[in-house]
Amino acid sequence: MASQSLRPPLRASNVNVFSRRIKSNIVSGLALLATIIVIAPLIAILFYLLKQGITSLNWNFFTKIPVPAGESGGGMENAIVGSGVVLALASLIGIPLGIGAGIYLAEYAGSTRMGNLVRFTADVLNGVPSIVMGIAIYALIVLPQKHFSALAGGVVLGIMMVPTVTRTTEEMLRMVPHAIREAALGLGVPAWRSVLTITVRTASAGIVTGCMLAFARVAGETAPLLFTAFGNAFQSTSLNEPIAALPLQIFVYAVSPYDEWHRLAWAGALVLIVLIMASVALVRYVTSRGMLKGAS
Repeated sequence: MASQSLRPPLRASNVNVFSRRIKSNIVSGLALLATIIVIAPLIAILFYLLKQGITSLNWNFFTKIPVPAGESGGGMENAIVGSGVVLALASLIGIPLGIGAGIYLAEYAGSTRMGNLVRFTADVLNGVPSIVMGIAIYALIVLPQKHFSALAGGVVLGIMMVPTVTRTTEEMLRMVPHAIREAALGLGVPAWRSVLTITVRTASAGIVTGCMLAFARVAGETAPLLFTAFGNAFQSTSLNEPIAALPLQIFVYAVSPYDEWHRLAWAGALVLIVLIMASVALVRYVTSRGMLKGAS
């Protein structure tokens, strides 16, 4: 009698387990579908760029400057070097400012009036069109200097990086448990040192991710560079002269009527996206290795 009375609950329990498994499989399937939908555009873009641009990649592309219109050959050495200069300058400006502002918002400002003002400013800057940023830096730097320059291009891209780095840094620092801060202060560690060596280090993976997102965003910008760096048909690394950049060179070649330039534009687009992916992967690798050594 006792065993018969236990059978209905066991059957109900089996039904519940089966129902939960079905729901779990459905949710897992939806998550997998969402992942495929997110990755599919990137794979499609890479495949199309490989199809259009891989045949134009050769040694001359990386070691030669552009040739006059109508002639065959030439490359984008000046644009590759110029992009490296401008993006390095932008990173030197945008990343320290963004991380510093994020630390201020998360650790010191809180919900004060100044903190809310900084957050509002960062959100507004994040939504300003890039061409408007380019026009602003054109008025502030290019016009007083009376010439275009790599410095102006680096400044505008650096300013565009600040809001993303700031907000990401703030959110990552807020996720660090307060117990870690309290433990450091309890051991007599000064507040500034606790922030820099403990809190920021704990949130370093998220902060690096925010920096990479900002870098990837500005690496392909063309409109602000039209008003600042302007472009250069020759190789230049001077910060006080116009400088070439891959997005600018791709734009000029893409709107030209020459098939040879169209071919080089596809190759430049492929090189640009590969360089962005390689730099992001390298930073992630170095950061993960550093975190593993720190943990060991």
